[in-house]
Amino acid sequence: GALLVNERIDREELCGALSPCSLSFEIVVENPLELYSGTVEIQDINDNDPAFPSSQARLEISESVAAGARFPLESAQDPDVGVNSLQTYQLSANPNFALDVQTRVDGSKYAELVLEKELDREEQRELNLVLTALDGGSPPRSAHVQIHIDVVDANDNAPVFNQSTYKASVRENTPSGTLVARISAYDLDDGPNGDIVYSFSSHTPAKVRELFALDSATGELRVKGQLDYEEAKLYEIYLQAKDKGAVPGVAHCKVLVEVVDVNDNAPEVTVTSVYSPVPEDAAPGTVVALLSVTDLDSHDNGLVSDVNDNAPKASQDSYDVYVPENNVPGIPILNVSATDPDLGRNAHLSYTLLQGDTAFGHLFSINRENGTLYLLTSLDHEDQVEFGMMVQVQDGGFPPLDTNVSVSVFVTDLNDNAPTVLYPHPNTTAGYTDVVAPGTPAGHMVTKVVAVDADAGYNAWISYTLLQATDPSLFSVGPHNGEIFTARQLREDDAPEHTLIILLKDHGEPVLSTSATISISVAEMVKEVLTDLTDVAPASDPRRHVTFYLILAVILVSAAFFITMLSVGIFKCYKWRKSKELYNSSRSTTYRTPGPFHHIDAVRGGFTPPSFYHQVYLTTDSRQSDLLCKKPFTSSPLGSRQGTIRNGEPGLYHQIVGTASRLPTPAE
Repeated sequence: GALLVNERIDREELCGALSPCSLSFEIVVENPLELYSGTVEIQDINDNDPAFPSSQARLEISESVAAGARFPLESAQDPDVGVNSLQTYQLSANPNFALDVQTRVDGSKYAELVLEKELDREEQRELNLVLTALDGGSPPRSAHVQIHIDVVDANDNAPVFNQSTYKASVRENTPSGTLVARISAYDLDDGPNGDIVYSFSSHTPAKVRELFALDSATGELRVKGQLDYEEAKLYEIYLQAKDKGAVPGVAHCKVLVEVVDVNDNAPEVTVTSVYSPVPEDAAPGTVVALLSVTDLDSHDNGLVSDVNDNAPKASQDSYDVYVPENNVPGIPILNVSATDPDLGRNAHLSYTLLQGDTAFGHLFSINRENGTLYLLTSLDHEDQVEFGMMVQVQDGGFPPLDTNVSVSVFVTDLNDNAPTVLYPHPNTTAGYTDVVAPGTPAGHMVTKVVAVDADAGYNAWISYTLLQATDPSLFSVGPHNGEIFTARQLREDDAPEHTLIILLKDHGEPVLSTSATISISVAEMVKEVLTDLTDVAPASDPRRHVTFYLILAVILVSAAFFITMLSVGIFKCYKWRKSKELYNSSRSTTYRTPGPFHHIDAVRGGFTPPSFYHQVYLTTDSRQSDLLCKKPFTSSPLGSRQGTIRNGEPGLYHQIVGTASRLPTPAE
């Protein structure tokens, strides 16, 4: 049962940078039949020196570069792993540069020169430094590279990337030439000094250069080789942008490329035959073979297939979003979140806006992929306060399943409207003059400033302040209602004309205000004020004819009203006489038309027949109104009805006659 080494083992040849490095095997033991799995871990020894790609490195650095600038250096490679791999870098002593050792995502180290003291070409034209790479073995192994730095005059402006880190994801089966990311840098210089050339940084591993290609002019990073998720899940690519100046400026960025697994590996079935041939008398339950199934894909690609049996589930059924009015167009206001426990395409969600309570196609938009709701235009609280809509979340299964989420957008008010004066109207050319009599006591309301504010809530509260007056001691204004009162009793020596300027302010933030001008005359009669206004009016008022026509129209309307009322009175008298004649003629008729006396009899006598209806008679010449209960015609004696009327109130007869414009017929 001893396990022996057949040949010399080289861990770097077997596993490369993979750690831990292990070899697996299976052992079958018979009688009794058993299967054992074994693993041999190959441990690393420090048998490899770190190595730089070249023995010398050359840098050109402008004397105008500010302290703190960073310059990536070529990375050394060490095939050993763990503590035996490359651990750190050291830089020879110098007055200008320091060394900053950083760690990549995969744990490997790289070094950057950091300028601590600005260079001066007139003082020193070049510098020679030594960079040493050390591993963690005992004793440590090392490698050296000579760094020659030329100090030259560079451009005034170096290229600048629009972001320091780019992120992208590609599927492992992505064909060659597929665009991964597009980096972009700008240079404020003109001509060749502003032309930018993109390239890989000097410490980019050779494996990355084999898998990805970079367009030096456009900055497009494309797939070059065959990606394999099972080999590497993430690539950290360092790129640089350099202008074409005599002393080129350089900028650096990092691109993180995530490799997405695809189901490109079929399950593998391993059959280990342990009992063949099988004898015909083998007992039930006898082990014939051992089967094992593996799939090199990860996550869902390595499991049983999914069925679209789950609808998307939103994190909440409804959303209330509050947006201040006068917003900036194009801002995101909400992210609708939903999940689907299915896998693959069955779990891929898309978001769509359904028809809401308003035509909002030009107001709102939603990102189909991530559910971000955008506001496309500026809203106005005074125009519309609330918007309602439905967001449909649908998966990519067949048939697709979906769920709806209610979204309500409320527009909150901002103080963007100043108070508006309704009285006195500020835009009219004719002045409003209010009149107060001499000797008016204190506390008398003279007039009132009427104003509104289109805003809502606290922003619409208006306060009134007396800003300026001919005599500030004579009048006061109510701070909340705009009513103007006399602050003291008017005296004979008070000025006959007063002008008040009222300041109106709301309570918003910031405070908005407006003003109103009030003219008040002190006079015994309105005629005096009208005379004064006539004196100050322009000699040629184009509207004087309008006043004449208005007076004429009032006279004509008054005459028409008087004639109408006279006609109505004559008609009423005529109807009253007809009713009286009808009453007199009904005394000698046995089957007469029931008149108003019949209704009075029903009310006064308290008789309530099985079926009746109510009718209200209202008079135009009396302050009384009687509710009369009408009933079908009965053969009660006329004398009973007449007695009821005679015993009633003195004015009741006239009231009833005046109101009975329609008399019931015998059939009724």
